[in-house]
Amino acid sequence: MNNFQPIVSSSFWTGEELAKREDLFAVFESAHLSEIKYLMSGDLEKASNIRIMLNNIADSLENGSGVVIIKNLPVLGLNEIEAKKMFLNLVSMIGTPVSQSAEGEMIFSVRDSGFSDDDPRSRGPNTRKKLSFHSDRCDVIGFLCLQQAMSGGENQIVSSVAIHNYMIENHPELLELLYEPFYYKRHNVDTVNKLPYCRQPIFSVTEGEFACNLLRVLIDRAYALPEISDMSDAQKSALDKVEEIASIPKMHFSYRQEPGDIMLLNNWVTLHKRTEFEDYDSPNEKRHILRAWFSPSNNRPIDPLFKDNYGDHRAGYVRGGMKAVSKS
Repeated sequence: MNNFQPIVSSSFWTGEELAKREDLFAVFESAHLSEIKYLMSGDLEKASNIRIMLNNIADSLENGSGVVIIKNLPVLGLNEIEAKKMFLNLVSMIGTPVSQSAEGEMIFSVRDSGFSDDDPRSRGPNTRKKLSFHSDRCDVIGFLCLQQAMSGGENQIVSSVAIHNYMIENHPELLELLYEPFYYKRHNVDTVNKLPYCRQPIFSVTEGEFACNLLRVLIDRAYALPEISDMSDAQKSALDKVEEIASIPKMHFSYRQEPGDIMLLNNWVTLHKRTEFEDYDSPNEKRHILRAWFSPSNNRPIDPLFKDNYGDHRAGYVRGGMKAVSKS
């Protein structure tokens, strides 16, 4: 059995500890608000104060806690097109946005679409259901809240470093399995991808840098394929244990976004989930979150096995997202 060592990192925290961190919140002050017009016009070189803030945030996401919540972005009165444009321009100042579908969506609307469970267009974010702890196919994920639900829809974030270190102390035999590659099925909206599945580890350390990646639904779909051997009971137990540890109240940080809040998460050091929610009846009042996937230039190296799913694994390279259908 491998002699795993605890990961020493600023991204190692409990929920209570994160809530007290100075790098958790950033706020749009008057100097930033005066430059919002440049986020709308795309004249980003003039948004100097915003850029300073976002440069600090980029460093915190990669070298700090891995979680930043920006408050006070003025979204009241914006229509969906305007809000998406402003959000896309903002995240492009931190990194390179990547597509979230075969249609090339750079900003994805997270809201209940009313699709049935067997509808191929259905994705977890487009339901009211609770989601399990997971990471997305990008270096950093961003959520901008336009409208919160009537109740529920709370975000829960956990340090995957903390889960890893917890397992060293309590479940080392399961931790070893999570360093081995698991099969992931191609997502049902990833229609341009010719690979039916790929293999990648849950936990890995590459060139001294820790990374965690987990999307259980795609793992379960892969092992349901006839050409892939069944997942072992030990593998299932290891995956279940990650969810169990993340769900311990003291382990995760809970936060319910308000309109104008932007939540940014480094997917390699955090896992996140959303609780079930109840919506308003009026379409204009329904929960609406904008989601961005992007790749900062200061990203870490990851295991070469991620190349199939992310397009690259080297530090400093744009990676993640889904290939878009060629318009030629």
